[in-house]
Amino acid sequence: MIKFENVEKVYEDGFKALKGINLDIKDGELLVLIGPSGCGKTTTMRMINRLIEPSSGTVYLDGEDIKDSNPVLLRRDIGYVIQSIGLLPHMTIGQNVAIVPKLKKMDKEKYEKKVDELLNLVGLDPKTYRERYPTELSGGQQQRIGVIRALAADPPVILMDEPFSALDPISREQLQDELVNLQEEIKKTIVFVTHDMDEALKIADRICFMKDGEIVQVDTPEKILRRPANDFVSEFIGEDRLKDGTELPSIDRVMDKPIKERPSKGLAGALKTMRKNRVDSLIVTEKNKFKGVAGVWAVQKNFSDETKSLADVMDTEVPTVQMNQSLEDVVELINKYNISYVPVLNDEENVVGVVTRASLVEVMADKYLD
Repeated sequence: MIKFENVEKVYEDGFKALKGINLDIKDGELLVLIGPSGCGKTTTMRMINRLIEPSSGTVYLDGEDIKDSNPVLLRRDIGYVIQSIGLLPHMTIGQNVAIVPKLKKMDKEKYEKKVDELLNLVGLDPKTYRERYPTELSGGQQQRIGVIRALAADPPVILMDEPFSALDPISREQLQDELVNLQEEIKKTIVFVTHDMDEALKIADRICFMKDGEIVQVDTPEKILRRPANDFVSEFIGEDRLKDGTELPSIDRVMDKPIKERPSKGLAGALKTMRKNRVDSLIVTEKNKFKGVAGVWAVQKNFSDETKSLADVMDTEVPTVQMNQSLEDVVELINKYNISYVPVLNDEENVVGVVTRASLVEVMADKYLD
């Protein structure tokens, strides 16, 4: 879809903004350009709609050199979303969204219908918002209008220059989610500039890292997280996102509080304790010494017998671990016995906690992901 071939940009003062850029952007993918300020990411993006011309090299769009295109007509065929949104304050929302279709002399009935469809697509009821003015909308709503305005003429390519960076964190996250959902429907070729690594990882099909006017690495978020090209990429991603998982935390960092009951506890009382603590089994202890585990099904099965207590229904053949064992031992036990948790005992055989499947999932996600 878009191809950069040996593209360079040198300004009159001799500053080299881009140095031999070679990049292929696939049809229908969302490519994120990321890097520190002054790395060349915005310059690269603006070459696609000829807001900036290369000093040398060629930019192709659908196999055609864009230098052969009329820049005005080219821009009308490329959606463009910027940080400052750029809505015209004297026009209604409907009029703002319809600007490019009108310039392209599209059929009015068609583009008016398209405006309503796009407003619905981003959760803004046309009956409520079409006749409002930009100042009557929140920042997040205005940015939604900026996005759908870029879609109104159904362009094959959309450029987005840090469109969400001025928004509050909640609005920003909502719009990121909406963009991902929207892209699943429209499958446009989107080039998105950001300096936010979390944003890039969340929305990108591929990420292009840039530094000092050069491309450092281009790959999927997964591969970049697993195999950053160099120290620059690693540092930009951040150590917390690059945990290698070679050493798992100790058991005491992972275990949850045990819900304990004594062996003499009646079954009705046991069920009440389970419901109160939202658990499906109880750790049975006597003077804090581990005796067994009583599950909800064993309790239910024997519930009609008022003479029975947890001592009668508990499972005494339950594997346990000591505090000084490794988390790998816990994982092995859970997998081997197909159990949902393992009680943790100290040197005196007192129950000090439990490690559950849920807590293991949480620590694994924190270890290997962000």
